[in-house]
Amino acid sequence: MADAEIIAVGSELLTPSKVDTNSLFLTHELNALGVEVVRKSIVGDDRARLTGAIRDAMRNTRIVILTGGLGPTEDDVTRDAVSAATGRPLVFSQEICDVIAERFRRFNRPMAEINKRQAYLIEGAEALPNPRGTAPGQWLDSDGCSILLLPGPPGELKPMFANECAPRLRQRLPKLVIRTRWLRVAGMGESDLDALIAPVYTRYTNPVTTILAAIGDVHVHLRARSESETEAEALLDDVERQISGLLGDRIYSRGGASLEQVIGGLLLKRGATLSVAESCTGGLVAMRVTNVPGSSRYFLGGFLTYTDAMKTSLLGIPTELIAQHTAVSEPVALAMAGAAAKLTGSTYAVSVTGYAGPDGEAPGLVYLGVASPGKTEARRLQFSGDRERVRTLAAQTALDLLRRALLAS
Repeated sequence: MADAEIIAVGSELLTPSKVDTNSLFLTHELNALGVEVVRKSIVGDDRARLTGAIRDAMRNTRIVILTGGLGPTEDDVTRDAVSAATGRPLVFSQEICDVIAERFRRFNRPMAEINKRQAYLIEGAEALPNPRGTAPGQWLDSDGCSILLLPGPPGELKPMFANECAPRLRQRLPKLVIRTRWLRVAGMGESDLDALIAPVYTRYTNPVTTILAAIGDVHVHLRARSESETEAEALLDDVERQISGLLGDRIYSRGGASLEQVIGGLLLKRGATLSVAESCTGGLVAMRVTNVPGSSRYFLGGFLTYTDAMKTSLLGIPTELIAQHTAVSEPVALAMAGAAAKLTGSTYAVSVTGYAGPDGEAPGLVYLGVASPGKTEARRLQFSGDRERVRTLAAQTALDLLRRALLAS
């Protein structure tokens, strides 16, 4: 099986304001060709460091893809670094220079002398045309390794890879298919999930299983490799069936859909509507629900009642109920959910009330309520962590309770 390494070049990618999205696109495209991406790295505009990274990648992989650093300025060092790493000199191409100059003429601009730097090819490399920019790509075979130099702007990189690189790779690579499954799990932590399913997935080297955790949301990635799509899907089916038998309805998505997307689909399927009443989450549940395109078809609205007075004035929660049980209690959570459903006319309603912390009484204590047709239920939860974590867990758990209520109806 072929493997690849992606090296993103550019000091700007090492800042907090710039994200390397090219590697995500390339990984998807390479996987579709049966190529496994074994490492990704970001290297700043430093010739020596980049040269070392390229040499290291060439020792370990058959395909090395570099993105960025092909511009005309002194800090565009990719051509120089590949030249140094392979021991091949840079050769000026008048033909490429003429193409660049013509592009400038089409825009009624003179070509600066510095742009001639982009007309240098590594000896033995093939130029990859770039109709959307001035920097041509390059394809170089050296010491059993294919080195691809691609421009950094996604609008230039994507068509160049699709039109120039992918066809060449298809001709060279053995037929291999990579297929993936993405199970998303709510209601259990990463450690508990791994302890439960590890006896299954550790028996297999194909598919490969990876477990990733976010706050309140665990992802199980299955990746199978085979000579045909049918065989790869069969491998995935086998492992997924066993994992699903252990996790049951904790799996809320099998295709990567978010919890709010799944809930939206269930509401639409049932012709049902939803409202919310939130306190400590500050509108986070409503925000997630309305992040889904088309949510206006089932989401009616909500109430942000952060104080006791607003719970009474907006939702009509009796002051004596709050005085007797406090605002953070099961009776109040039940009353909030019921009031939201009644006031909006929604089929379902979700409520959240709690202490987000970190200060105050019982930080992390949260009560959730779900109003369904003919039934209202509540749950008491104690979360740990900082304020953001408590609020995120509260919203995630509230949505998962709603999902379960929808499945039970």
